[in-house]
Amino acid sequence: MSIQDQRVVVLGGTSGIGLATARLAAGSGATVIVASSNPDSVERALGELPASVTGTALDLTDTAAVSAFFADLEPIDHLVYTAGESLTLVDARAMDLDRARTAFELRYFALLHTVSAASGKFRPGGSITLTTGTAADRPGPGWSVAASVCGAMDALTRSLAVELAPIRVNAVKPGVVRTPLWPEGFDYEAAGDSLPVGRIGEPEDIAAAYVFLMDQPYASGSILTVGGGNVLV
Repeated sequence: MSIQDQRVVVLGGTSGIGLATARLAAGSGATVIVASSNPDSVERALGELPASVTGTALDLTDTAAVSAFFADLEPIDHLVYTAGESLTLVDARAMDLDRARTAFELRYFALLHTVSAASGKFRPGGSITLTTGTAADRPGPGWSVAASVCGAMDALTRSLAVELAPIRVNAVKPGVVRTPLWPEGFDYEAAGDSLPVGRIGEPEDIAAAYVFLMDQPYASGSILTVGGGNVLV
């Protein structure tokens, strides 16, 4: 199996892990469509990606817009959801419930609607790849909300794999990756030094996991951890 000549939609595909995934999928011969809520981000990404990639501005929290996007879309083979805002780190003893709800809005509720809207668009052998995170397995102080989102994504991946079969549903679980989503001032080098592999992840490391899950016809309900061994230390 190969994603050569297959149609791949990457939501959140204009920066970080999503951009790297779009680039790798296009380089593997797929026809790629990227979407992001920021038109400037879409334009900038298309300037970096192969000319075969197309893109559109799409607010994933706008259910009407998402429904219209998929209604107008030709059949696809794979959907990748990497969209997310900056990580929500809050002290549980001084919880900001508005921030907590916002964290779930894009990463969980918008995803639920997206999957529903896209579910009738897959060709045989199609797949959905979601994004979770190792915070579900190894949270630290301030991570109660972010870890909860990741835990919800783990459970949702397995549930959707059963409910949407034969569409394959999997997830990638990154650890610390050099992307704009981490808080300003985060010490990447110190984080990398603490890992068994001796460095933090780059978006290209994680992109390979998404393409693997698209290309692997026997994987469904799988959650692929790519964290440099961070759940071990």
